[in-house]
Amino acid sequence: MANEKKIDCVILGLLSHEELTGYEIKKRMDTTLKYFWSASYGSIYPALNDLVQRGLATKREDTESKRNKLIYTITESGRNYLKKWLTLPIEKDELHYETLLKLFFGNELDEKQALLHIEAFEKKIEEELPYLLNAEIILNKYLNKDSAHKYYLLTVKFGIKTYQTYLEWCKEAKKLLAGG
Repeated sequence: MANEKKIDCVILGLLSHEELTGYEIKKRMDTTLKYFWSASYGSIYPALNDLVQRGLATKREDTESKRNKLIYTITESGRNYLKKWLTLPIEKDELHYETLLKLFFGNELDEKQALLHIEAFEKKIEEELPYLLNAEIILNKYLNKDSAHKYYLLTVKFGIKTYQTYLEWCKEAKKLLAGG
């Protein structure tokens, strides 16, 4: 398993919950997973084709749809592959923020531009935090009904704590740049 691609495991993980089309997989990544993982259609569809070729997923045409949608399902081999991957040690956790990259080199401009970047970052976090807080409320209601919700809740709680810390940092950063 040394050469597994994370996109394969993400897709198999999503398929372990339900059958999905490529579009629905992308939608899940852009909503539910967006706080910690992303992928483009350009990586999702080749990965889906590869998973099917390797016998880790199957695809079938949706005959009820006018659009000839392809629906993907995890196979038992795919489920075993996912379970094996879940037992492996974490290779690396990454944090990539263009905001921080631009601030790191901010001495090339002035504080005004740095403040604009911080304020834009702060606004984005303030807009997304309510989604996470609402997700926490909803997930708490379902904790006893489905064990998967406990694991979803763990990622949501991480996001909430992280976003709250980001907002604290924004206040401190603006104060530092303002000379106070």
